[in-house]
Amino acid sequence: MITRSGIGYDVHRLTAGRPLVLGGVRLTHPGGLGLEGHSDADVLCHAIADAILGATGLRDIGFYFPNDDSSLRGISSLEILRRVATIIDADGARLINVDSTLIAEEPRIGPFVPEMRGLIAGALGLDSGRVMVKATTNELLGFLGRGEGIAALATASVQTQEG
Repeated sequence: MITRSGIGYDVHRLTAGRPLVLGGVRLTHPGGLGLEGHSDADVLCHAIADAILGATGLRDIGFYFPNDDSSLRGISSLEILRRVATIIDADGARLINVDSTLIAEEPRIGPFVPEMRGLIAGALGLDSGRVMVKATTNELLGFLGRGEGIAALATASVQTQEG
């Protein structure tokens, strides 16, 4: 067995009339905004899914969950993580840990981190101690700083067969 790492990134535009879901938790944005997307647009879960798939050497999230698949419209991104865990298990890989960072000017994420960690860990079949969620702002710089969207970065480590 060898240990491999992967990186994931996702960003979605904030828009009116959509729920704001981050790390599986439904939050209230001060402006009443949510994230635009085909699924629930949970950037945190999407970045984590891509990191896991990348660490395993598999295709990206768009391959497994294409945005033109009507059966996936509105799907919970926690369900996407559950399916990713099944995909890598079938590939013979074992997820070791996930580290992630949300980038948003608002809302404040800190109070929700323990719940996010628990939900993500549950979806992936991990102990919550193996899932890290952090948050930062973009210091009012760029499109994230102007509050036009929310982004997330993630890394994942897996153990897999050599080769």
